[in-house]
Amino acid sequence: MLALEKAGLSKEAAETITTAVTEAQNSADLVTKKDLELALARLAADELAPIKSSIRILQSMIGFVLAGVGALVLKAFFLS
Repeated sequence: MLALEKAGLSKEAAETITTAVTEAQNSADLVTKKDLELALARLAADELAPIKSSIRILQSMIGFVLAGVGALVLKAFFLS
């Protein structure tokens, strides 16, 4: 308020502006950086869970395919 008065506003105008700004800040639902980070982390975990399980299944399938190919190569070149 003192800064507004030093800038040339009357005491009444400075008080009015200060009250208006204070009320606006108090009535607003502000999100902190921490709140945003937590929400994004939860969202990422919820969306990525099905993808991660699908990747695990695909890794298992690739492992079986490679084991089968390896067995065929061994049979064709070394165990005939």
